[in-house]
Amino acid sequence: MRLAGPQAVRGRVILAHLGNGASLAAVYEGKSMDTSMSFTPTGGFPMSTRSGDLDPGLVWYLERTEKITAKNFNEMVNFQSGLLGISETSSDMHDLLQREATDVRAAEAVALFCYQVKKWIGAFAAALGGLDTLVFAGGIGENASIVRARICEGLGFLGIELEEKRNAANEGVISAADSRVTVRVMHTDEELMIARSVCRVLGPGMSG
Repeated sequence: MRLAGPQAVRGRVILAHLGNGASLAAVYEGKSMDTSMSFTPTGGFPMSTRSGDLDPGLVWYLERTEKITAKNFNEMVNFQSGLLGISETSSDMHDLLQREATDVRAAEAVALFCYQVKKWIGAFAAALGGLDTLVFAGGIGENASIVRARICEGLGFLGIELEEKRNAANEGVISAADSRVTVRVMHTDEELMIARSVCRVLGPGMSG
């Protein structure tokens, strides 16, 4: 949030990292208050191949009806679910958007993804007591303007209003001039941040 200045950092922020892996974080005064992911990365909302949150009773149900083992269940929720599981054809949002007009399963996958992200934004705004800044990042968050538009549609009651041309151009700030919430698009470099975190933990004496 260095680009937005110290005031934004101290405010109520939702970070929406939307890529092959996806999660939301609720941040207040620069500290993470909540995240959509849970004990494992499969928690939260549906991703490219991950299921997102499921009813815990599903484990027992599938064991009885499909004789699925714990190992196979883990394989399913990590690598065969999400956009791929719903569409049955692709885990790639770009591919699904190209086919949604003629492929009902692709359209369902896109619609569920947008709905679930929107729902989490609403929940985190409630947890934060309002919202000052919404940030989109990740491959989908940075590049899929139509997905951002569908997620933000209907969130005017939170103060979120997009400027259509800015959003279509993937500009850094895509909210309308009169939007109470600033909506940003930010590039992320996950590999660099992981490397920096490792160096910080191990310290300057880490071996090469």
